[in-house]
Amino acid sequence: MISRMIFRNYPSHNESDDEPFHFSISRELLLDRNDVVVGEMIGEGAYSIVYKGLLRNQFPVAVKIMDPSTTSAVTKAHKKTFQKEVLLLSKMKHDNIVKFVGACIEPQLIIVTELVEGGTLQRFMHSRPGPLDLKMSLSFALDISRAMEFVHSNGIIHRDLNPRNLLVTGDLKHVKLADFGIAREETRGGMTCEAGTSKWMAPEVVYSPEPLRVGEKKEYDHKADIYSFAIVLWQLVTNEEPFPDVPNSLFVPYLVSQGRRPILTKTPDVFVPIVESCWAQDPDARPEFKEISVMLTNLLRRMSSDSSIGTTLPDGEAYEGEMEESENSPLLQEHFCKVKKPKEKKKKKKLVKMRFPFFKKFKVWLYNYKP
Repeated sequence: MISRMIFRNYPSHNESDDEPFHFSISRELLLDRNDVVVGEMIGEGAYSIVYKGLLRNQFPVAVKIMDPSTTSAVTKAHKKTFQKEVLLLSKMKHDNIVKFVGACIEPQLIIVTELVEGGTLQRFMHSRPGPLDLKMSLSFALDISRAMEFVHSNGIIHRDLNPRNLLVTGDLKHVKLADFGIAREETRGGMTCEAGTSKWMAPEVVYSPEPLRVGEKKEYDHKADIYSFAIVLWQLVTNEEPFPDVPNSLFVPYLVSQGRRPILTKTPDVFVPIVESCWAQDPDARPEFKEISVMLTNLLRRMSSDSSIGTTLPDGEAYEGEMEESENSPLLQEHFCKVKKPKEKKKKKKLVKMRFPFFKKFKVWLYNYKP
């Protein structure tokens, strides 16, 4: 069973519900409730249920209805959370992010998105007897990385990246990121402790060297999402549940803070350096999604070039510019093109030094890997 840990120490949950909450959602984002027909249930979250539906009796959609089912019964804090999700999701326009269609605020709080027919990645993996095909795992991982790269480029932390919040397309070829319910804009003053799903949470999200005072912010940033991605990637290539031997998943964050990680014995060697770097204990040692996307793209290109495999890079032309720009960065030139740095640039930032093992290991695996 998946446990979702929600720490409510931020001001909105202490506010009184006596005063009415006024939504500030643009009319352009709102739908007429009568235009949304609700069908069978397809998913359930902590504070919502997702159904198949039809918009204006024509267009298949996913309908997420917040609990309680009437707006008047929803707390002010949850109304604020709903509004944040609507505003964030409406801005997330990317091929690998579920498309926002509209929202309703009366008589129910509803978010309507495109219907992604393949269901959740969690359900997709559970339906298969063994690990996914290596190229499929790699392609799905690349889709997730590109989606998260876009999210981070817009200053947003998702904070709940896990297979339940990833949707597989009907043709089973792509994955889309969903559920921005606890996503937040990244702030320098620290983040709230509202964290996400326990088995995918980074150690810095729940662990602090010193106990926090009431209302005090935690110091973590977008690198928490990269840790979560490492666990998802590990699942993609093993099709196993992380930490299966832990009787209560709520204990996992403590174990992770002590350095515990899923076992890598069944992980294909080519993925080990990526996974290890992404779930590094020190957030600064984890690579950025832009770098991860380049690594995965290069690996998929190498695997695709083998005539015995006979596959192509999905949407390759659409990312040519991205590849060229990323491969020309000084960091990648140093480790892939063997460009020698001038002496005056000999001093490197600590961050680059810590990332060196990731690129060095990956380069070795990439150029010696034989499918």
